[in-house]
Amino acid sequence: MRGSGGTEGGVGKFFLGLFMAGLALYLFIDSVRVTTAGFGLVSGTMRRAGGIFGETTSMAIVFVPFFLGVMIMFYDSSKKIGSWLTMLGLAVIVFEVVSRIRFFMNVKLTHFLFMVVLLAAGAGLMFRSFRDETANQSE
Repeated sequence: MRGSGGTEGGVGKFFLGLFMAGLALYLFIDSVRVTTAGFGLVSGTMRRAGGIFGETTSMAIVFVPFFLGVMIMFYDSSKKIGSWLTMLGLAVIVFEVVSRIRFFMNVKLTHFLFMVVLLAAGAGLMFRSFRDETANQSE
């Protein structure tokens, strides 16, 4: 009797492979650590530029467009420049925060090899479940 995929046991192999690949991906994601760096893209560029920004520990300059935008919006809400500066300031702040994120993988080699083998075996079983077994059999 053939399964719904046209092969005997194809569904079982697929879900076993899916489980193995899912477990490998979980172990991989679990071994990645997320941290932040000292400077983001905007603040790092201003730091390297020297000049008036020079060596600074406070990167409050990133908040200037947002601050000016909010100030203009409260002074005269009909001016579009206040809304534009506020949106630009928020975009710069979000971009700065995201550019500071760093990913590090902290895993032993044996565990990494186990994850790779588990992922490859799971993918192989999933692909094997799609293979047409009737083409290889002589009837």
